[in-house]
Formats: sequence, structure tokens, C-alpha cells
Amino acid sequence: MFSRLKEDIACVFERDPAAQSVLEVITTYPGVHAVLIHRVSHYCWNAGYLWLARFIAHICRWLTGIEIHPGAQIGRRFFIDHGMGVVIGETAIIGDDCTLYHGVTLGGTTWSKGKRHPTLHNGVVIGAGAKVLGPIEIGAGARVGSNSVVLKPVPAGATVVGIPGHIIGTRPKTAKTGRDEIASKMGFDAYGTTADMPDPVANAINRMLDHIHLLDKRIETLQKAVNDAGINCTETPLSTLDGCEIEDSYEKGNQ
Repeated sequence: MFSRLKEDIACVFERDPAAQSVLEVITTYPGVHAVLIHRVSHYCWNAGYLWLARFIAHICRWLTGIEIHPGAQIGRRFFIDHGMGVVIGETAIIGDDCTLYHGVTLGGTTWSKGKRHPTLHNGVVIGAGAKVLGPIEIGAGARVGSNSVVLKPVPAGATVVGIPGHIIGTRPKTAKTGRDEIASKMGFDAYGTTADMPDPVANAINRMLDHIHLLDKRIETLQKAVNDAGINCTETPLSTLDGCEIEDSYEKGNQ
């Protein structure tokens, strides 16, 4: 239980640069509150206490503005940013490391029983106001742009925008590049936007990330050559862009 709570808090710092402290996250983030309360209601639902589960979910909606049916299945490190107006249906399934912004609906398109809500695989990001409707699957790492309406399955790594949603690009299924690692650390997937979108600013940022990654490699090669030549190079290693290191450098800069 406490390990899951620690994961939930840690993922907030990874995906929301406005987060300042653990106390702030625990006391003022409705997305965190909604996930914690859902775990209780989901436990009651699975235990057969259906009315109690629905009542707990109802209290959660009243407190947070986020409506999660107690039957919904949610994975680890799920983050709802801002949260107001989010609706997650009964048969929705959400994988690990997914992110939803405010106004997102994971809804159904039929009154029939059975699976009628979306399935989100790991690492999906859905932008503000987007509607994902029906028993469709959103592939791992996919992005749904803000205010899109998605009615058809989305392949892994794809970016979907518009009404109705259409795919504007798919990430190649290759090993993760230096650019991808840097971009994921810096949070360029906010609100469902990605490098796949036809945005000149995003294109320029991508080129900068490629250039930075190439410079890093050349510096490492140069440092190795200097050491091999008998000159002791004691430069401090470059940051790996882990959240803790960024936070430490930020704190040192403010001292």
C-alpha cells in the first residue's frame, strides 16, 4: 500500500513541474486523491459491496470533480493532472504509467452489458478535453491530442488528433534513442502533444535534442582519448537527467 502511494507521489514530480513538495502533492492534488479513493472503492466492488463502492466513488466525485467507476481497472503510476471533469467508465482498463488531463472521458457507446469502455495500454497520454469512446484499445505509448474524439483503435506509439480522431504519425518501433530519453525526462508529451505533430517548434526542439545527444557522445569520446594520452581528466560527469538530480541542481542554484 505504502509502496504504491510512494509511486503515485513520485510520478507527480516526474510529470508536473509545478509540484513543490510531498506535502503539497498529498494535500492539494485531486488526481492523487481520486486514485487513492478509487483503490478503496475498487476493493469494495471486487468484494461484492457494490452499493458501498458506488457511494465511495460518489463521495470522490464530490470532493475531486473526478468520476471513476469502482469497477474500472487502473494500473500503477496513474496520474490525473488537474482532474476536473474526468470520467472513467465501469469497464475501462488503464495500464501502467498512463496520464490523463482535465476533461477526459473514457466512455461507452452502448447501453449493453459487457465490455463497453476503452482499454489504455502502458504509457498512454490523453490530452485535455479528449473523448475516447467504446471498447477500443489505445496502444502502448500512444498520444491523444487535446479535444480529440477517438472512436477507433489506436496503434502503439501513434499520435491521434481531431474530430473524429485521425492518426498523424507513428513512432518507429526501434530502440530508444538519446533524443527519446531526453525528451521523456523533460516532459514533451504533455497534453498529448508529441514530436509526431506537424509543429515547427517541436521540430526545432527535436533537432536541438539530436544535437545535444551527438555532443554528449563526442565529449565522452574526447574525454576517453585525453585519459588514454596520460592526461587525467577529472571533469564531473554530465547529469543523466533523473528527476532527483535535476531537483538537487535546482536547489543548489537557489542557495
